[in-house]
Amino acid sequence: MSTPKRPSPSEQPDTPGPVQMLWLVAFGLLALMFLLTQQPDAPGATQTASYSDVKILIRHGDVREVTLQETAIIALLHEQRADGAIRMRAITPAQPDPTLLPLLEEMGVTVTAEAPRAPSTLIWFLPWILIIAFYFWLSRRMMGGLGGGLGGGVGGMGDFLSGRASKPAKLTSKLTFADVAGQDEAKREVSELVEFLRDPDRFQRVGATVPHGVLLMGPPGTGKTLLARALAGEADVPFFSTSGSEFVEMFVGVGAGRVRKMFEAARKHAPAIIFIDELDSIGRTRGTGLGGGHDEREQTLNQILAELDGFSAREAVVVLAATNRPDVLDPALLRPGRFDRHVTLSLPDKDARRAILEVHIKGLPLHHDVDLDQIAAGTPGFSGADLKNLLNEAAITAARRQAADITAADLDEARDKVMMGTVRTLAIQPDERHRLAVHEAGHTAAAYYNPGGDPIYKVTIIPRGRSLGSTHMLPAHDRHTLSEAYLRAQLVTLLAGRAAEKLLLGSVSSGADDDIRRATVLARSMVARWGMDPEIGPVDLRDSDDHPFLGQRIAQPRSYSDETATRVDQAVMVLLKDAEAKAVALIEEHRDRITRLVARLEAEETLDLPAIRQCLDPDRKITPLPRSRT
Repeated sequence: MSTPKRPSPSEQPDTPGPVQMLWLVAFGLLALMFLLTQQPDAPGATQTASYSDVKILIRHGDVREVTLQETAIIALLHEQRADGAIRMRAITPAQPDPTLLPLLEEMGVTVTAEAPRAPSTLIWFLPWILIIAFYFWLSRRMMGGLGGGLGGGVGGMGDFLSGRASKPAKLTSKLTFADVAGQDEAKREVSELVEFLRDPDRFQRVGATVPHGVLLMGPPGTGKTLLARALAGEADVPFFSTSGSEFVEMFVGVGAGRVRKMFEAARKHAPAIIFIDELDSIGRTRGTGLGGGHDEREQTLNQILAELDGFSAREAVVVLAATNRPDVLDPALLRPGRFDRHVTLSLPDKDARRAILEVHIKGLPLHHDVDLDQIAAGTPGFSGADLKNLLNEAAITAARRQAADITAADLDEARDKVMMGTVRTLAIQPDERHRLAVHEAGHTAAAYYNPGGDPIYKVTIIPRGRSLGSTHMLPAHDRHTLSEAYLRAQLVTLLAGRAAEKLLLGSVSSGADDDIRRATVLARSMVARWGMDPEIGPVDLRDSDDHPFLGQRIAQPRSYSDETATRVDQAVMVLLKDAEAKAVALIEEHRDRITRLVARLEAEETLDLPAIRQCLDPDRKITPLPRSRT
């Protein structure tokens, strides 16, 4: 179905905005006031002179006539020019000059005095005229915006009620599905909407009804807005974009009015796409606001529900909404006929991360040592926005050292900066630095010798962010389920730093604070959520839920007895103590090699996997793996 071409907003005639019009009116009235207050000069050539010079001319007999004004004196000279008599004008002193009149009489000069000019009546009424004119001008604009709808009013209250979503968004570049990498399932879910928007009659002939409401769900940065813009680019239709927070203003009814204007504009431009970002800001469950059913947010939500119900089968308008809080949305939004298709955009896996990197490296000068597979493997949990930021930080690092291309070291530095923060400059004492090296060496040894966990990647004692040092593991592949053996290996690795301090230094420190917290959370999940304790068994005893997208823990009321809670605590302590015992045994078994690792870590501060192997497994022959070049 062909769609007639409509003039773009840039083709519409430019009209002055309300502020510009107000300045033009004010400037015109001020200019009129200035002209009315000016006193016309007499005809002829008039020159400006000082009061002393005019008195000198009078004493010398060069003046034949003077005109005394309220603040000036005009002297008409005997001398004449071709263009007329010569006049000299001077400003008189603030205090009257008692010698002026006697001097004029003595020299026989004709004196003419002008009465002070009364101000024009218009000057007194000019401020009131300005206020009344502005009032009528503003009233006309308000009535034009309200009565003319989307096309009748230019600016004013009409634009305020309509909001910016009442006009199609100006996309700086046309995006397609090729620009959305790593979300193949989500693209397949929305791809059929492209055919519906291009040719809605084909679906209507067979009685098919394509969903008018599609809800995009997923963590921040996974590409929900990008997917909506790509859908508009693929279908080549007008794109109305807004955010849920733009509907809510301090004035009652503005949100509902903006919703009506936006849907009305979309129907006029059909086929079209409406995209509402951050839907949870206005789509929360009703009845929870301070104003009850009369809350402004709930009125806006009611209007959205009414507009979604108002679509007919022949209207080629698709409404997309994005949120990372689907758990708080009102059930009425999610029922069939409204947002009845739910598309989840999850965090990308390793292959998806590589595909996203390939999209974002276009135009970037990469060194031949950059391995995209290694970068993708070393960034688990990164969203598409995180990967884009990673490449940008690497480019900034390369530019800072005035390099011509981006190296693997730049990307590694950017990865550390994104994950842990910027390098901090701290004055660490030698004994504290030695303890830090021992602690990180314990983590490294546990990750290296303990099978079942993630393989070691590198270790550093350079402070970053809130951390004084860190041990990096590089997962061989993305894990969607966690086995008990893997979780127990993780507990040993987490507690190995504290175990190394205890064995090699004879005491422990507060440096294991985050390790103990993470180990406790993991052990409690093993007992209370995943049923990995043989005595308690497969019972859900959790006291909080993990948010599906934001990674937050939401507290829940406890639904089990104090006796059961005591048993859970005991099982958690058994798991932690067993993991600590294994960590102590591992450190004791490889004490000499770990001591060698500590010394080298203090000397070099950062060690990669080959250097770690030289300390912990010096007899092993290392065969370097070939790198893939981009």
